[in-house]
Amino acid sequence: MALKPRQSVPDLEFDTLEGTRWRLADQKPRVFSMIVFYRGLHCPVCRRYTSELNGMLGEFDKRGVSTVIASTDTRERAEQAQTQWGLSRLTIGYGVPIETARQWGLYISSGRGATSAGVEEPALFAEPGLFLVRPDKTLYWLSVSSMPFARPHFGEIAQAIEFAVSKDYPARGEA
Repeated sequence: MALKPRQSVPDLEFDTLEGTRWRLADQKPRVFSMIVFYRGLHCPVCRRYTSELNGMLGEFDKRGVSTVIASTDTRERAEQAQTQWGLSRLTIGYGVPIETARQWGLYISSGRGATSAGVEEPALFAEPGLFLVRPDKTLYWLSVSSMPFARPHFGEIAQAIEFAVSKDYPARGEA
């Protein structure tokens, strides 16, 4: 079943590198929770993408958006990503079950060996996705991909959030 805007999203929870359990049900953002699923340590595109978000976190905070990134990676791989990629400001979740990733509409890929970054892909992992969820846990916006390339730019997302909030723009794609 595909997720649709204006409808409730599935439950979501995972452990974070901060040592806490992140639960969507516990989130109380002013405007949105932004959940960014990344492919994992093996993905050089994810490194650039999450680094961009790490540098823009303040832009989302001031717009009332709480932000988390998560992957199906193990804790050890998530720790390596945090350190090697310089993700000092982001809340990083790990160990998202493959079945949960499927419930969120993410594409699942099989590992194919070492990537161009020289890191082995896991046997199975989720492809990228970005979700804006309202405080009432309904979906406002989503973008999922079956490939690591051509992701939405965080600068454009921040501007779109500002526009959507100022104009009370409704979630689209619900029909």
